[in-house]
Amino acid sequence: MELLNRAMAFSIDAHGNAVRKGDGLPAILHAMEAATIAATLTSDEEVLAAAVLHDTVEDAGVDPQDIRSQFGERVAALVGAETEDKMRHLPPSASWRARKEAAIERMRGETDPGAACITLGDKLSNMRSFYRIKQRKGASMWEGFNQQDPKQHHWYYRTIADVLSKLSDTAAWQEYDWLIREVFEEDRV
Repeated sequence: MELLNRAMAFSIDAHGNAVRKGDGLPAILHAMEAATIAATLTSDEEVLAAAVLHDTVEDAGVDPQDIRSQFGERVAALVGAETEDKMRHLPPSASWRARKEAAIERMRGETDPGAACITLGDKLSNMRSFYRIKQRKGASMWEGFNQQDPKQHHWYYRTIADVLSKLSDTAAWQEYDWLIREVFEEDRV
C-alpha cells in the first residue's frame, strides 16, 4: 500500500485547507471518500491512488506532470480521465454544460476499467453530499452551485449512472442510483 499511502499524503498536501462548494467540508474528505468507495469495487492500488488524487489537478492546481513523475503513467492517465477542463476563459455557469458533456464523452471512451471505479466513487460521494444538503436546505440547495438548475444536475448524474451501468450489480452503483432518485425526486415526477 506504499503507492496509496504516498498518494494520500500528496493529496492532503495539495488540497490544503480547501473546502467544497455546497457542504463546506474539507476537500480532502471528498477525495478520501471517493477512494474508499472505489476500494469497494477494486483492490487495484493504482486505481485507489488515482481516486484519492482525482481532484488534485482540477481543483488544487497540481501539474499533471507531477502526478506522472511521482505516481506513474497509469495513475496520471486515470487522474486525467477524471479531470475536467474548467474552460477558464468562460464564466463557470456558462461552461457548465459543455464541461459535463465532455466528461461524459471521456468516460464513454475510457478503456481502463479503473476509470469507472474512480468516477463512481467521485459521483457517489457527490450524491451523498447532495442528499445531506437537500435535507438541510431543500430546493434552495442549488443556489450555491455554478449551475443552479436542478434539471441540469439530474441530467448529468443520471447520464453518468447510465454510462456506468456495467457496475449496476454493485452496492455502490445501487446506492448512487437510489440517491439520484431521492435527490431529484424521480419517483415523484
